[in-house]
Amino acid sequence: MALINWNPSYSVKIGEIDSQHQKLITMINELNDAMLKGKAKDILSPLIDGLIAYTQVHFSKEEMLFDKYKYPDTPAHKEEHAAFVKKVSEFREGFKKGNMSLTINIMDFLSNWLTKHICGTDKKYSDFLNSNGVK
Repeated sequence: MALINWNPSYSVKIGEIDSQHQKLITMINELNDAMLKGKAKDILSPLIDGLIAYTQVHFSKEEMLFDKYKYPDTPAHKEEHAAFVKKVSEFREGFKKGNMSLTINIMDFLSNWLTKHICGTDKKYSDFLNSNGVK
C-alpha cells in the first residue's frame, strides 16, 4: 500500500516535471514498502543510485527552463538542488560505510523534500513558467 499517492496539489502544471515528481513518490513508496517488510537494506543501494540518476535528469530539466525563461528565483532554487545532491552523496557514503540508520534518514529526507520543496519551492515557479507557455 502506498504511503503517498499523487494528487493534484503536488502538480506544477508542467507534464514532464509532474511525471518526474511522480517517480520520486514511487521511490518513497518503494522504500516504505521495503521498510515495512524488513527488506530496506536490499533496496537501499539501487534506491540511492536511482536518486542520483533522478537528480541529474530532473534538476537539469528544471534549471534549463529557469535559464531559458529567466526565472527570477533561479539562484535560490539551484542552491536547494545543490543541497539535495550533497545529501544524496552523503547517503551514498553512509551506505558504503554500513550506516544502518540510513533508511529512516532517507525516508525523512525524501518526505520533507516532497512537502517543502515540491509543494513549496517548486510551486513558486509553476505560474511563472506556465505564463511563458511551459505546460
